[in-house]
Amino acid sequence: MKSVRSSWNHRIRCLLPALILTKSVFSQTDVWDLPPLHYSDSLANDAIAQLEKSWRKTEQPLTATMEIERVRQILSLLKVPISSQILVFSKTSKQNSLIWPANPRAIYFSPNCYVGFVPGGAVEAIVQDPQLGPVFYLIQTGDSQRAPHAERDTSDCLSCHATGRTENVPGMLVRSVYPDESGNPLLSLGTTLVDHTTPIAERWGGYYVTGSINLPHLGNHIYREDHAVTPAIEFLSDLTKKIDTTKYPQPTSDIVALLVLEHQCKAHNLLNAASVNYKRAYHLAKALNPNAAPDEGSAGRIAELAAIQIAEWFLFKNEAELGDEGVSGSPLFEKEFFANIPKCADGSSLADFHLQSRIFKNRCSYMIYSDAFAQLPATVKQYTLKKIEEILTSSQAPSGFEYLKKSERQRILTILRETKVLS
Repeated sequence: MKSVRSSWNHRIRCLLPALILTKSVFSQTDVWDLPPLHYSDSLANDAIAQLEKSWRKTEQPLTATMEIERVRQILSLLKVPISSQILVFSKTSKQNSLIWPANPRAIYFSPNCYVGFVPGGAVEAIVQDPQLGPVFYLIQTGDSQRAPHAERDTSDCLSCHATGRTENVPGMLVRSVYPDESGNPLLSLGTTLVDHTTPIAERWGGYYVTGSINLPHLGNHIYREDHAVTPAIEFLSDLTKKIDTTKYPQPTSDIVALLVLEHQCKAHNLLNAASVNYKRAYHLAKALNPNAAPDEGSAGRIAELAAIQIAEWFLFKNEAELGDEGVSGSPLFEKEFFANIPKCADGSSLADFHLQSRIFKNRCSYMIYSDAFAQLPATVKQYTLKKIEEILTSSQAPSGFEYLKKSERQRILTILRETKVLS
């Protein structure tokens, strides 16, 4: 990195990260709405924006008449597998009035899209846009008289989905709460932001969980403020004794899908935060000095810091234990998830499940193939790949990565090279 030519320029460069990560003092404008991003004012060009255009022209209408079948069609159009279904009965959504333990909200996801559905309500969706990152929609599925309609949201959703819980950019989150018999979170008992580092005993409050794990958790239960909170072990193969499963595409809320989602949401947020913060830093550096080389200053430092965070997350640092007997979930989800991730000639991939002490056999995130990773600014992507490669090729696992034995690091390296992520 070149030396700074003046103490004034040095002070300005040191201030850039603070300017990037906070709101404008004068306008109180969120960083994602400042130049060069203009998130709220920019037209989206994502998969749902394209669907909306086709629906207006009736080129690709929904042909089914029943609500559940129209939801199936939307999931198919967005390439989101039904087998990823997770059911949430806590009132932690835009459509709270429709959600309670007997009428949970279904969540479906792929590496690039998230879809929520409540029987009797609209479809909520978040999809990765090539320029904007996560974009939020409310989709009216329509009926025999009305065409479906997707409306973008740049306000209500962001009150929860653009905070410190989502790396201070528009993003995703998974929360564990203590719902009462109506599904209202008992906030006096606390909440937990869940990711792959969260102990199982603190997860899944407000969620139905099907499949098995021999560790106690908070799922499948309602709570009272005057009763002690005790995580419990419960094995459910389906939810037919809990809810009317005919209102949903399938009768499960898969434990393996939950584990994958919890990893993915944080990964997605780190990628998009890196993109937003780097772009803002680059813009500010150029605005202050058109002849500047931002990657040699604040933008470069932000890219390096983001790369470290992404690399640590992608390599599952501090992943919580899954117990001695591991996890068992839906074979269909595991099959469909595996099918959509790139593979080596011998069939190995980053989607190989382990499900004993950990989620995956090869602990490098499949999100390295996601649109969010592909759309990272080149400098951030290069730093990230360099950091990951350094860890994998080190003769001895670097400090903090001792859990990655040499054989696993070699497997991951081979997969990344054969799938053209690394040269």
